[in-house]
Amino acid sequence: MEKSISMADIVFERIEDAILSGEFAAGDVVSELKLCKMLDVSRTPVREALTRLRQEGLVKESGKGAIVVGVSKDDLFDIYDVRMRIEGLAAAKCASVITEEQLKELGETLELQEFYTAKNQPDSIKKLDSQFHEQIYSYCQSRTLETLLSELHRKVKRYRKTSVSNPERAVLAVKEHREIFEAIAAHNAVLAEELVEKHIRNAKESILKVCR
Repeated sequence: MEKSISMADIVFERIEDAILSGEFAAGDVVSELKLCKMLDVSRTPVREALTRLRQEGLVKESGKGAIVVGVSKDDLFDIYDVRMRIEGLAAAKCASVITEEQLKELGETLELQEFYTAKNQPDSIKKLDSQFHEQIYSYCQSRTLETLLSELHRKVKRYRKTSVSNPERAVLAVKEHREIFEAIAAHNAVLAEELVEKHIRNAKESILKVCR
């Protein structure tokens, strides 16, 4: 049975997206009233959403309202370091348990990413890049890894968009995805783990250049 989506969930996702995409910048003050007007909702779901955002460290309280903390550069680098250590594990598990149908779906995502990379369409590249990683998280059959990695991946969305807008990095990234896919298709867990660690390391180095 699927979990129903509450108004508080919807409001939380909308505010979180505004923070992670940079629509709300670090230091911005977002009052309950401002958010109620922006989202056309009552105060109750806004309060619930802000409580969750404080728990995630994306906002903090002040006398005037919630202050946006967002994801700092230090946070960003920590996130990539953590991903380097655990995303390879997810890929290794995925290589061991992936089904033929899931492999087909992963391959279709990769082919679309290759197509849009050749066309240099950053928005489509970003969407498919995310989809490729999220499918690996899902197919590895570890709820713990899927939940943790999905959250970390979501938190760097603003910086990832900048990265995939670099045609040179976009081409290299999709080539790395192809190598990862082939290792998973061969059910080579060791190689899949090594390639994903390399991929995340290269992504971090690309982001470092942007954030200097």
